[in-house]
Amino acid sequence: MAREQAVSARKERNAALVEAMLLAAMADGRVSQREMQTLLSRVLERPEFEGTRPEELNALVETSAARLSEARNLEDVLASLRRRLPDHKNRMLAFGLAAAVALADQRATRTELGLLKTFQAALGISEDEVAQIIDVIENGGSLAEALGEPLERLYAEVMVLVSAADGRLKEAEARALVESFAADPLFENVSPERAQNFVSESVAALSAEGLPQRLHVLAHGLTTHTQRVKAFRLATKIAHAGGEPSLPEQRILDMLQATFGLADDEVARLGREG
Repeated sequence: MAREQAVSARKERNAALVEAMLLAAMADGRVSQREMQTLLSRVLERPEFEGTRPEELNALVETSAARLSEARNLEDVLASLRRRLPDHKNRMLAFGLAAAVALADQRATRTELGLLKTFQAALGISEDEVAQIIDVIENGGSLAEALGEPLERLYAEVMVLVSAADGRLKEAEARALVESFAADPLFENVSPERAQNFVSESVAALSAEGLPQRLHVLAHGLTTHTQRVKAFRLATKIAHAGGEPSLPEQRILDMLQATFGLADDEVARLGREG
């Protein structure tokens, strides 16, 4: 049941993101080829859509376009977006994707700018956040730069993967997880509520997308050797929290080692430290 709910929530969120982009593309009464190319390229760069097959994406765009054409007014559409994008990060992402499409032709029309202002107000995006997003888009950057997607979220997911390796979260593992957030300088700016959100998001993503896909996301998010070593150290700490790692936990550690490209001697050293 939890997996079904997670999959449903992911589909609803992704549909809302596509609708925001389509609204921006349709704002001036026509959808240019450049705008559609931008929509597809932005979708492909986002981890929220990873694992979506081309035919699924085409169906999503068609369904979203049909939903927009049937909407009674813009207020109803915005209310639907707010419902399906309940957290600020996803609302910022929706605004950023819409802005990228609106600016695809190098300059936005007055109608497109008006729609972006409406999006900003409806989704609660601050002026500073808008400026940061627009600056990144105009300089050809990735929206990840503007969204400030925290490394702490990815580190938390690595620990969750190990904790959930044998299908249950043991008391010692849960305690090690909490202690890592409380004591590690890496998480010093992470509030308990935010830490809990990181864990909940990680569990939901694992349930909805599966282990191979989440490892793929981690490989793309943790790009430097230092980040990968740090992540593996955290995973090792969790795995050794109750003594020697279980076979499922060791399997996850082996997969993380392969995903991050860590040498055997380096992993052995981290194991001794853990």
